[in-house]
Amino acid sequence: MKIFKKSIKEKKEEQLIQKKTDLEEICGDDREIYEALKDTIFLDPKKVGITMEEAEQRAKESEEAGDSIKTRINYQIALGLAIWEGNVKEVIKFAKELRKFSGAEHPILKNPEKAVEKAQQYYRKYQKPEEKKEEKKEEEK
Repeated sequence: MKIFKKSIKEKKEEQLIQKKTDLEEICGDDREIYEALKDTIFLDPKKVGITMEEAEQRAKESEEAGDSIKTRINYQIALGLAIWEGNVKEVIKFAKELRKFSGAEHPILKNPEKAVEKAQQYYRKYQKPEEKKEEKKEEEK
């Protein structure tokens, strides 16, 4: 008689039914877009501490110095910041640069416009109300 203990089968079923992340919910059934974004977007891009342009410059300097690891990391940072800024042209550019150093095509290149759109939805969800007010003031100017 088991009153308080769950069966092993019930525990396994609970583990299988996991809550979706916010990014998974935004991407819906589009696993391709989710896979392209899950390891690329920043949770809080403002904490990165550098701009997209600075990351690109660092990548170029590392490339000239022959340091492929630092080059790849800085292009990855630049890509994440380009996604945050919603700059599809730069997203494509940085994803192509990454291909040179990773040996594989970045999945975001399959549909960069849609990936950036979904990322923007994700960022809007977490943008603080005071940040939204600041953006509106800048748009009005």
